[in-house]
Amino acid sequence: MSDPAQRDRRADGQPGFCRDYNPSMSMIEQIQKDITVAMKARDEQRLSTLRMVKTALKNKEIEKMAALDDKESQQVLSTLIKQRRESIEQFLKGGRKEMADKEAAEITLIESYLPKAASAEQIDAGVKAVIAEMGSPTMKDMGTVMKNVMARFAGAGTRVDGKQVSEAVKKELAGK
Repeated sequence: MSDPAQRDRRADGQPGFCRDYNPSMSMIEQIQKDITVAMKARDEQRLSTLRMVKTALKNKEIEKMAALDDKESQQVLSTLIKQRRESIEQFLKGGRKEMADKEAAEITLIESYLPKAASAEQIDAGVKAVIAEMGSPTMKDMGTVMKNVMARFAGAGTRVDGKQVSEAVKKELAGK
């Protein structure tokens, strides 16, 4: 099993990208390793996406003039995902299903480098818990509720979409 192309494969024979994330490795190092595996596997779609991600991380690193920590890297990846979601929306409006599918595949790959995202049920439960802790906030307190909910999920190491949290908070506060 000394052949690198075989060593970097999962049990189902697919290239083993980011499945064995090494916490001692920086995200850029991990992505570079996965780029090498994608090159060997001749997976153009994955290779293109990984190169784009690495470029975004490097640009942020250059802008900051220092190495990125994991939290900053995750913010960059979250931004990339948000951009892809907006692109999917635009492509679907324009009738470009194949481009929307390509963007969706990129989102899936990028998400594999991020912590698990919270489900809608978890977001609702988190919002209800924060509202219960705060007593009886009104719509005027939405900003405070949002801040507390986002802090709760960040503290738990769970990724959440601010838009989903905002909708859940509005729904809960409107129900009061």
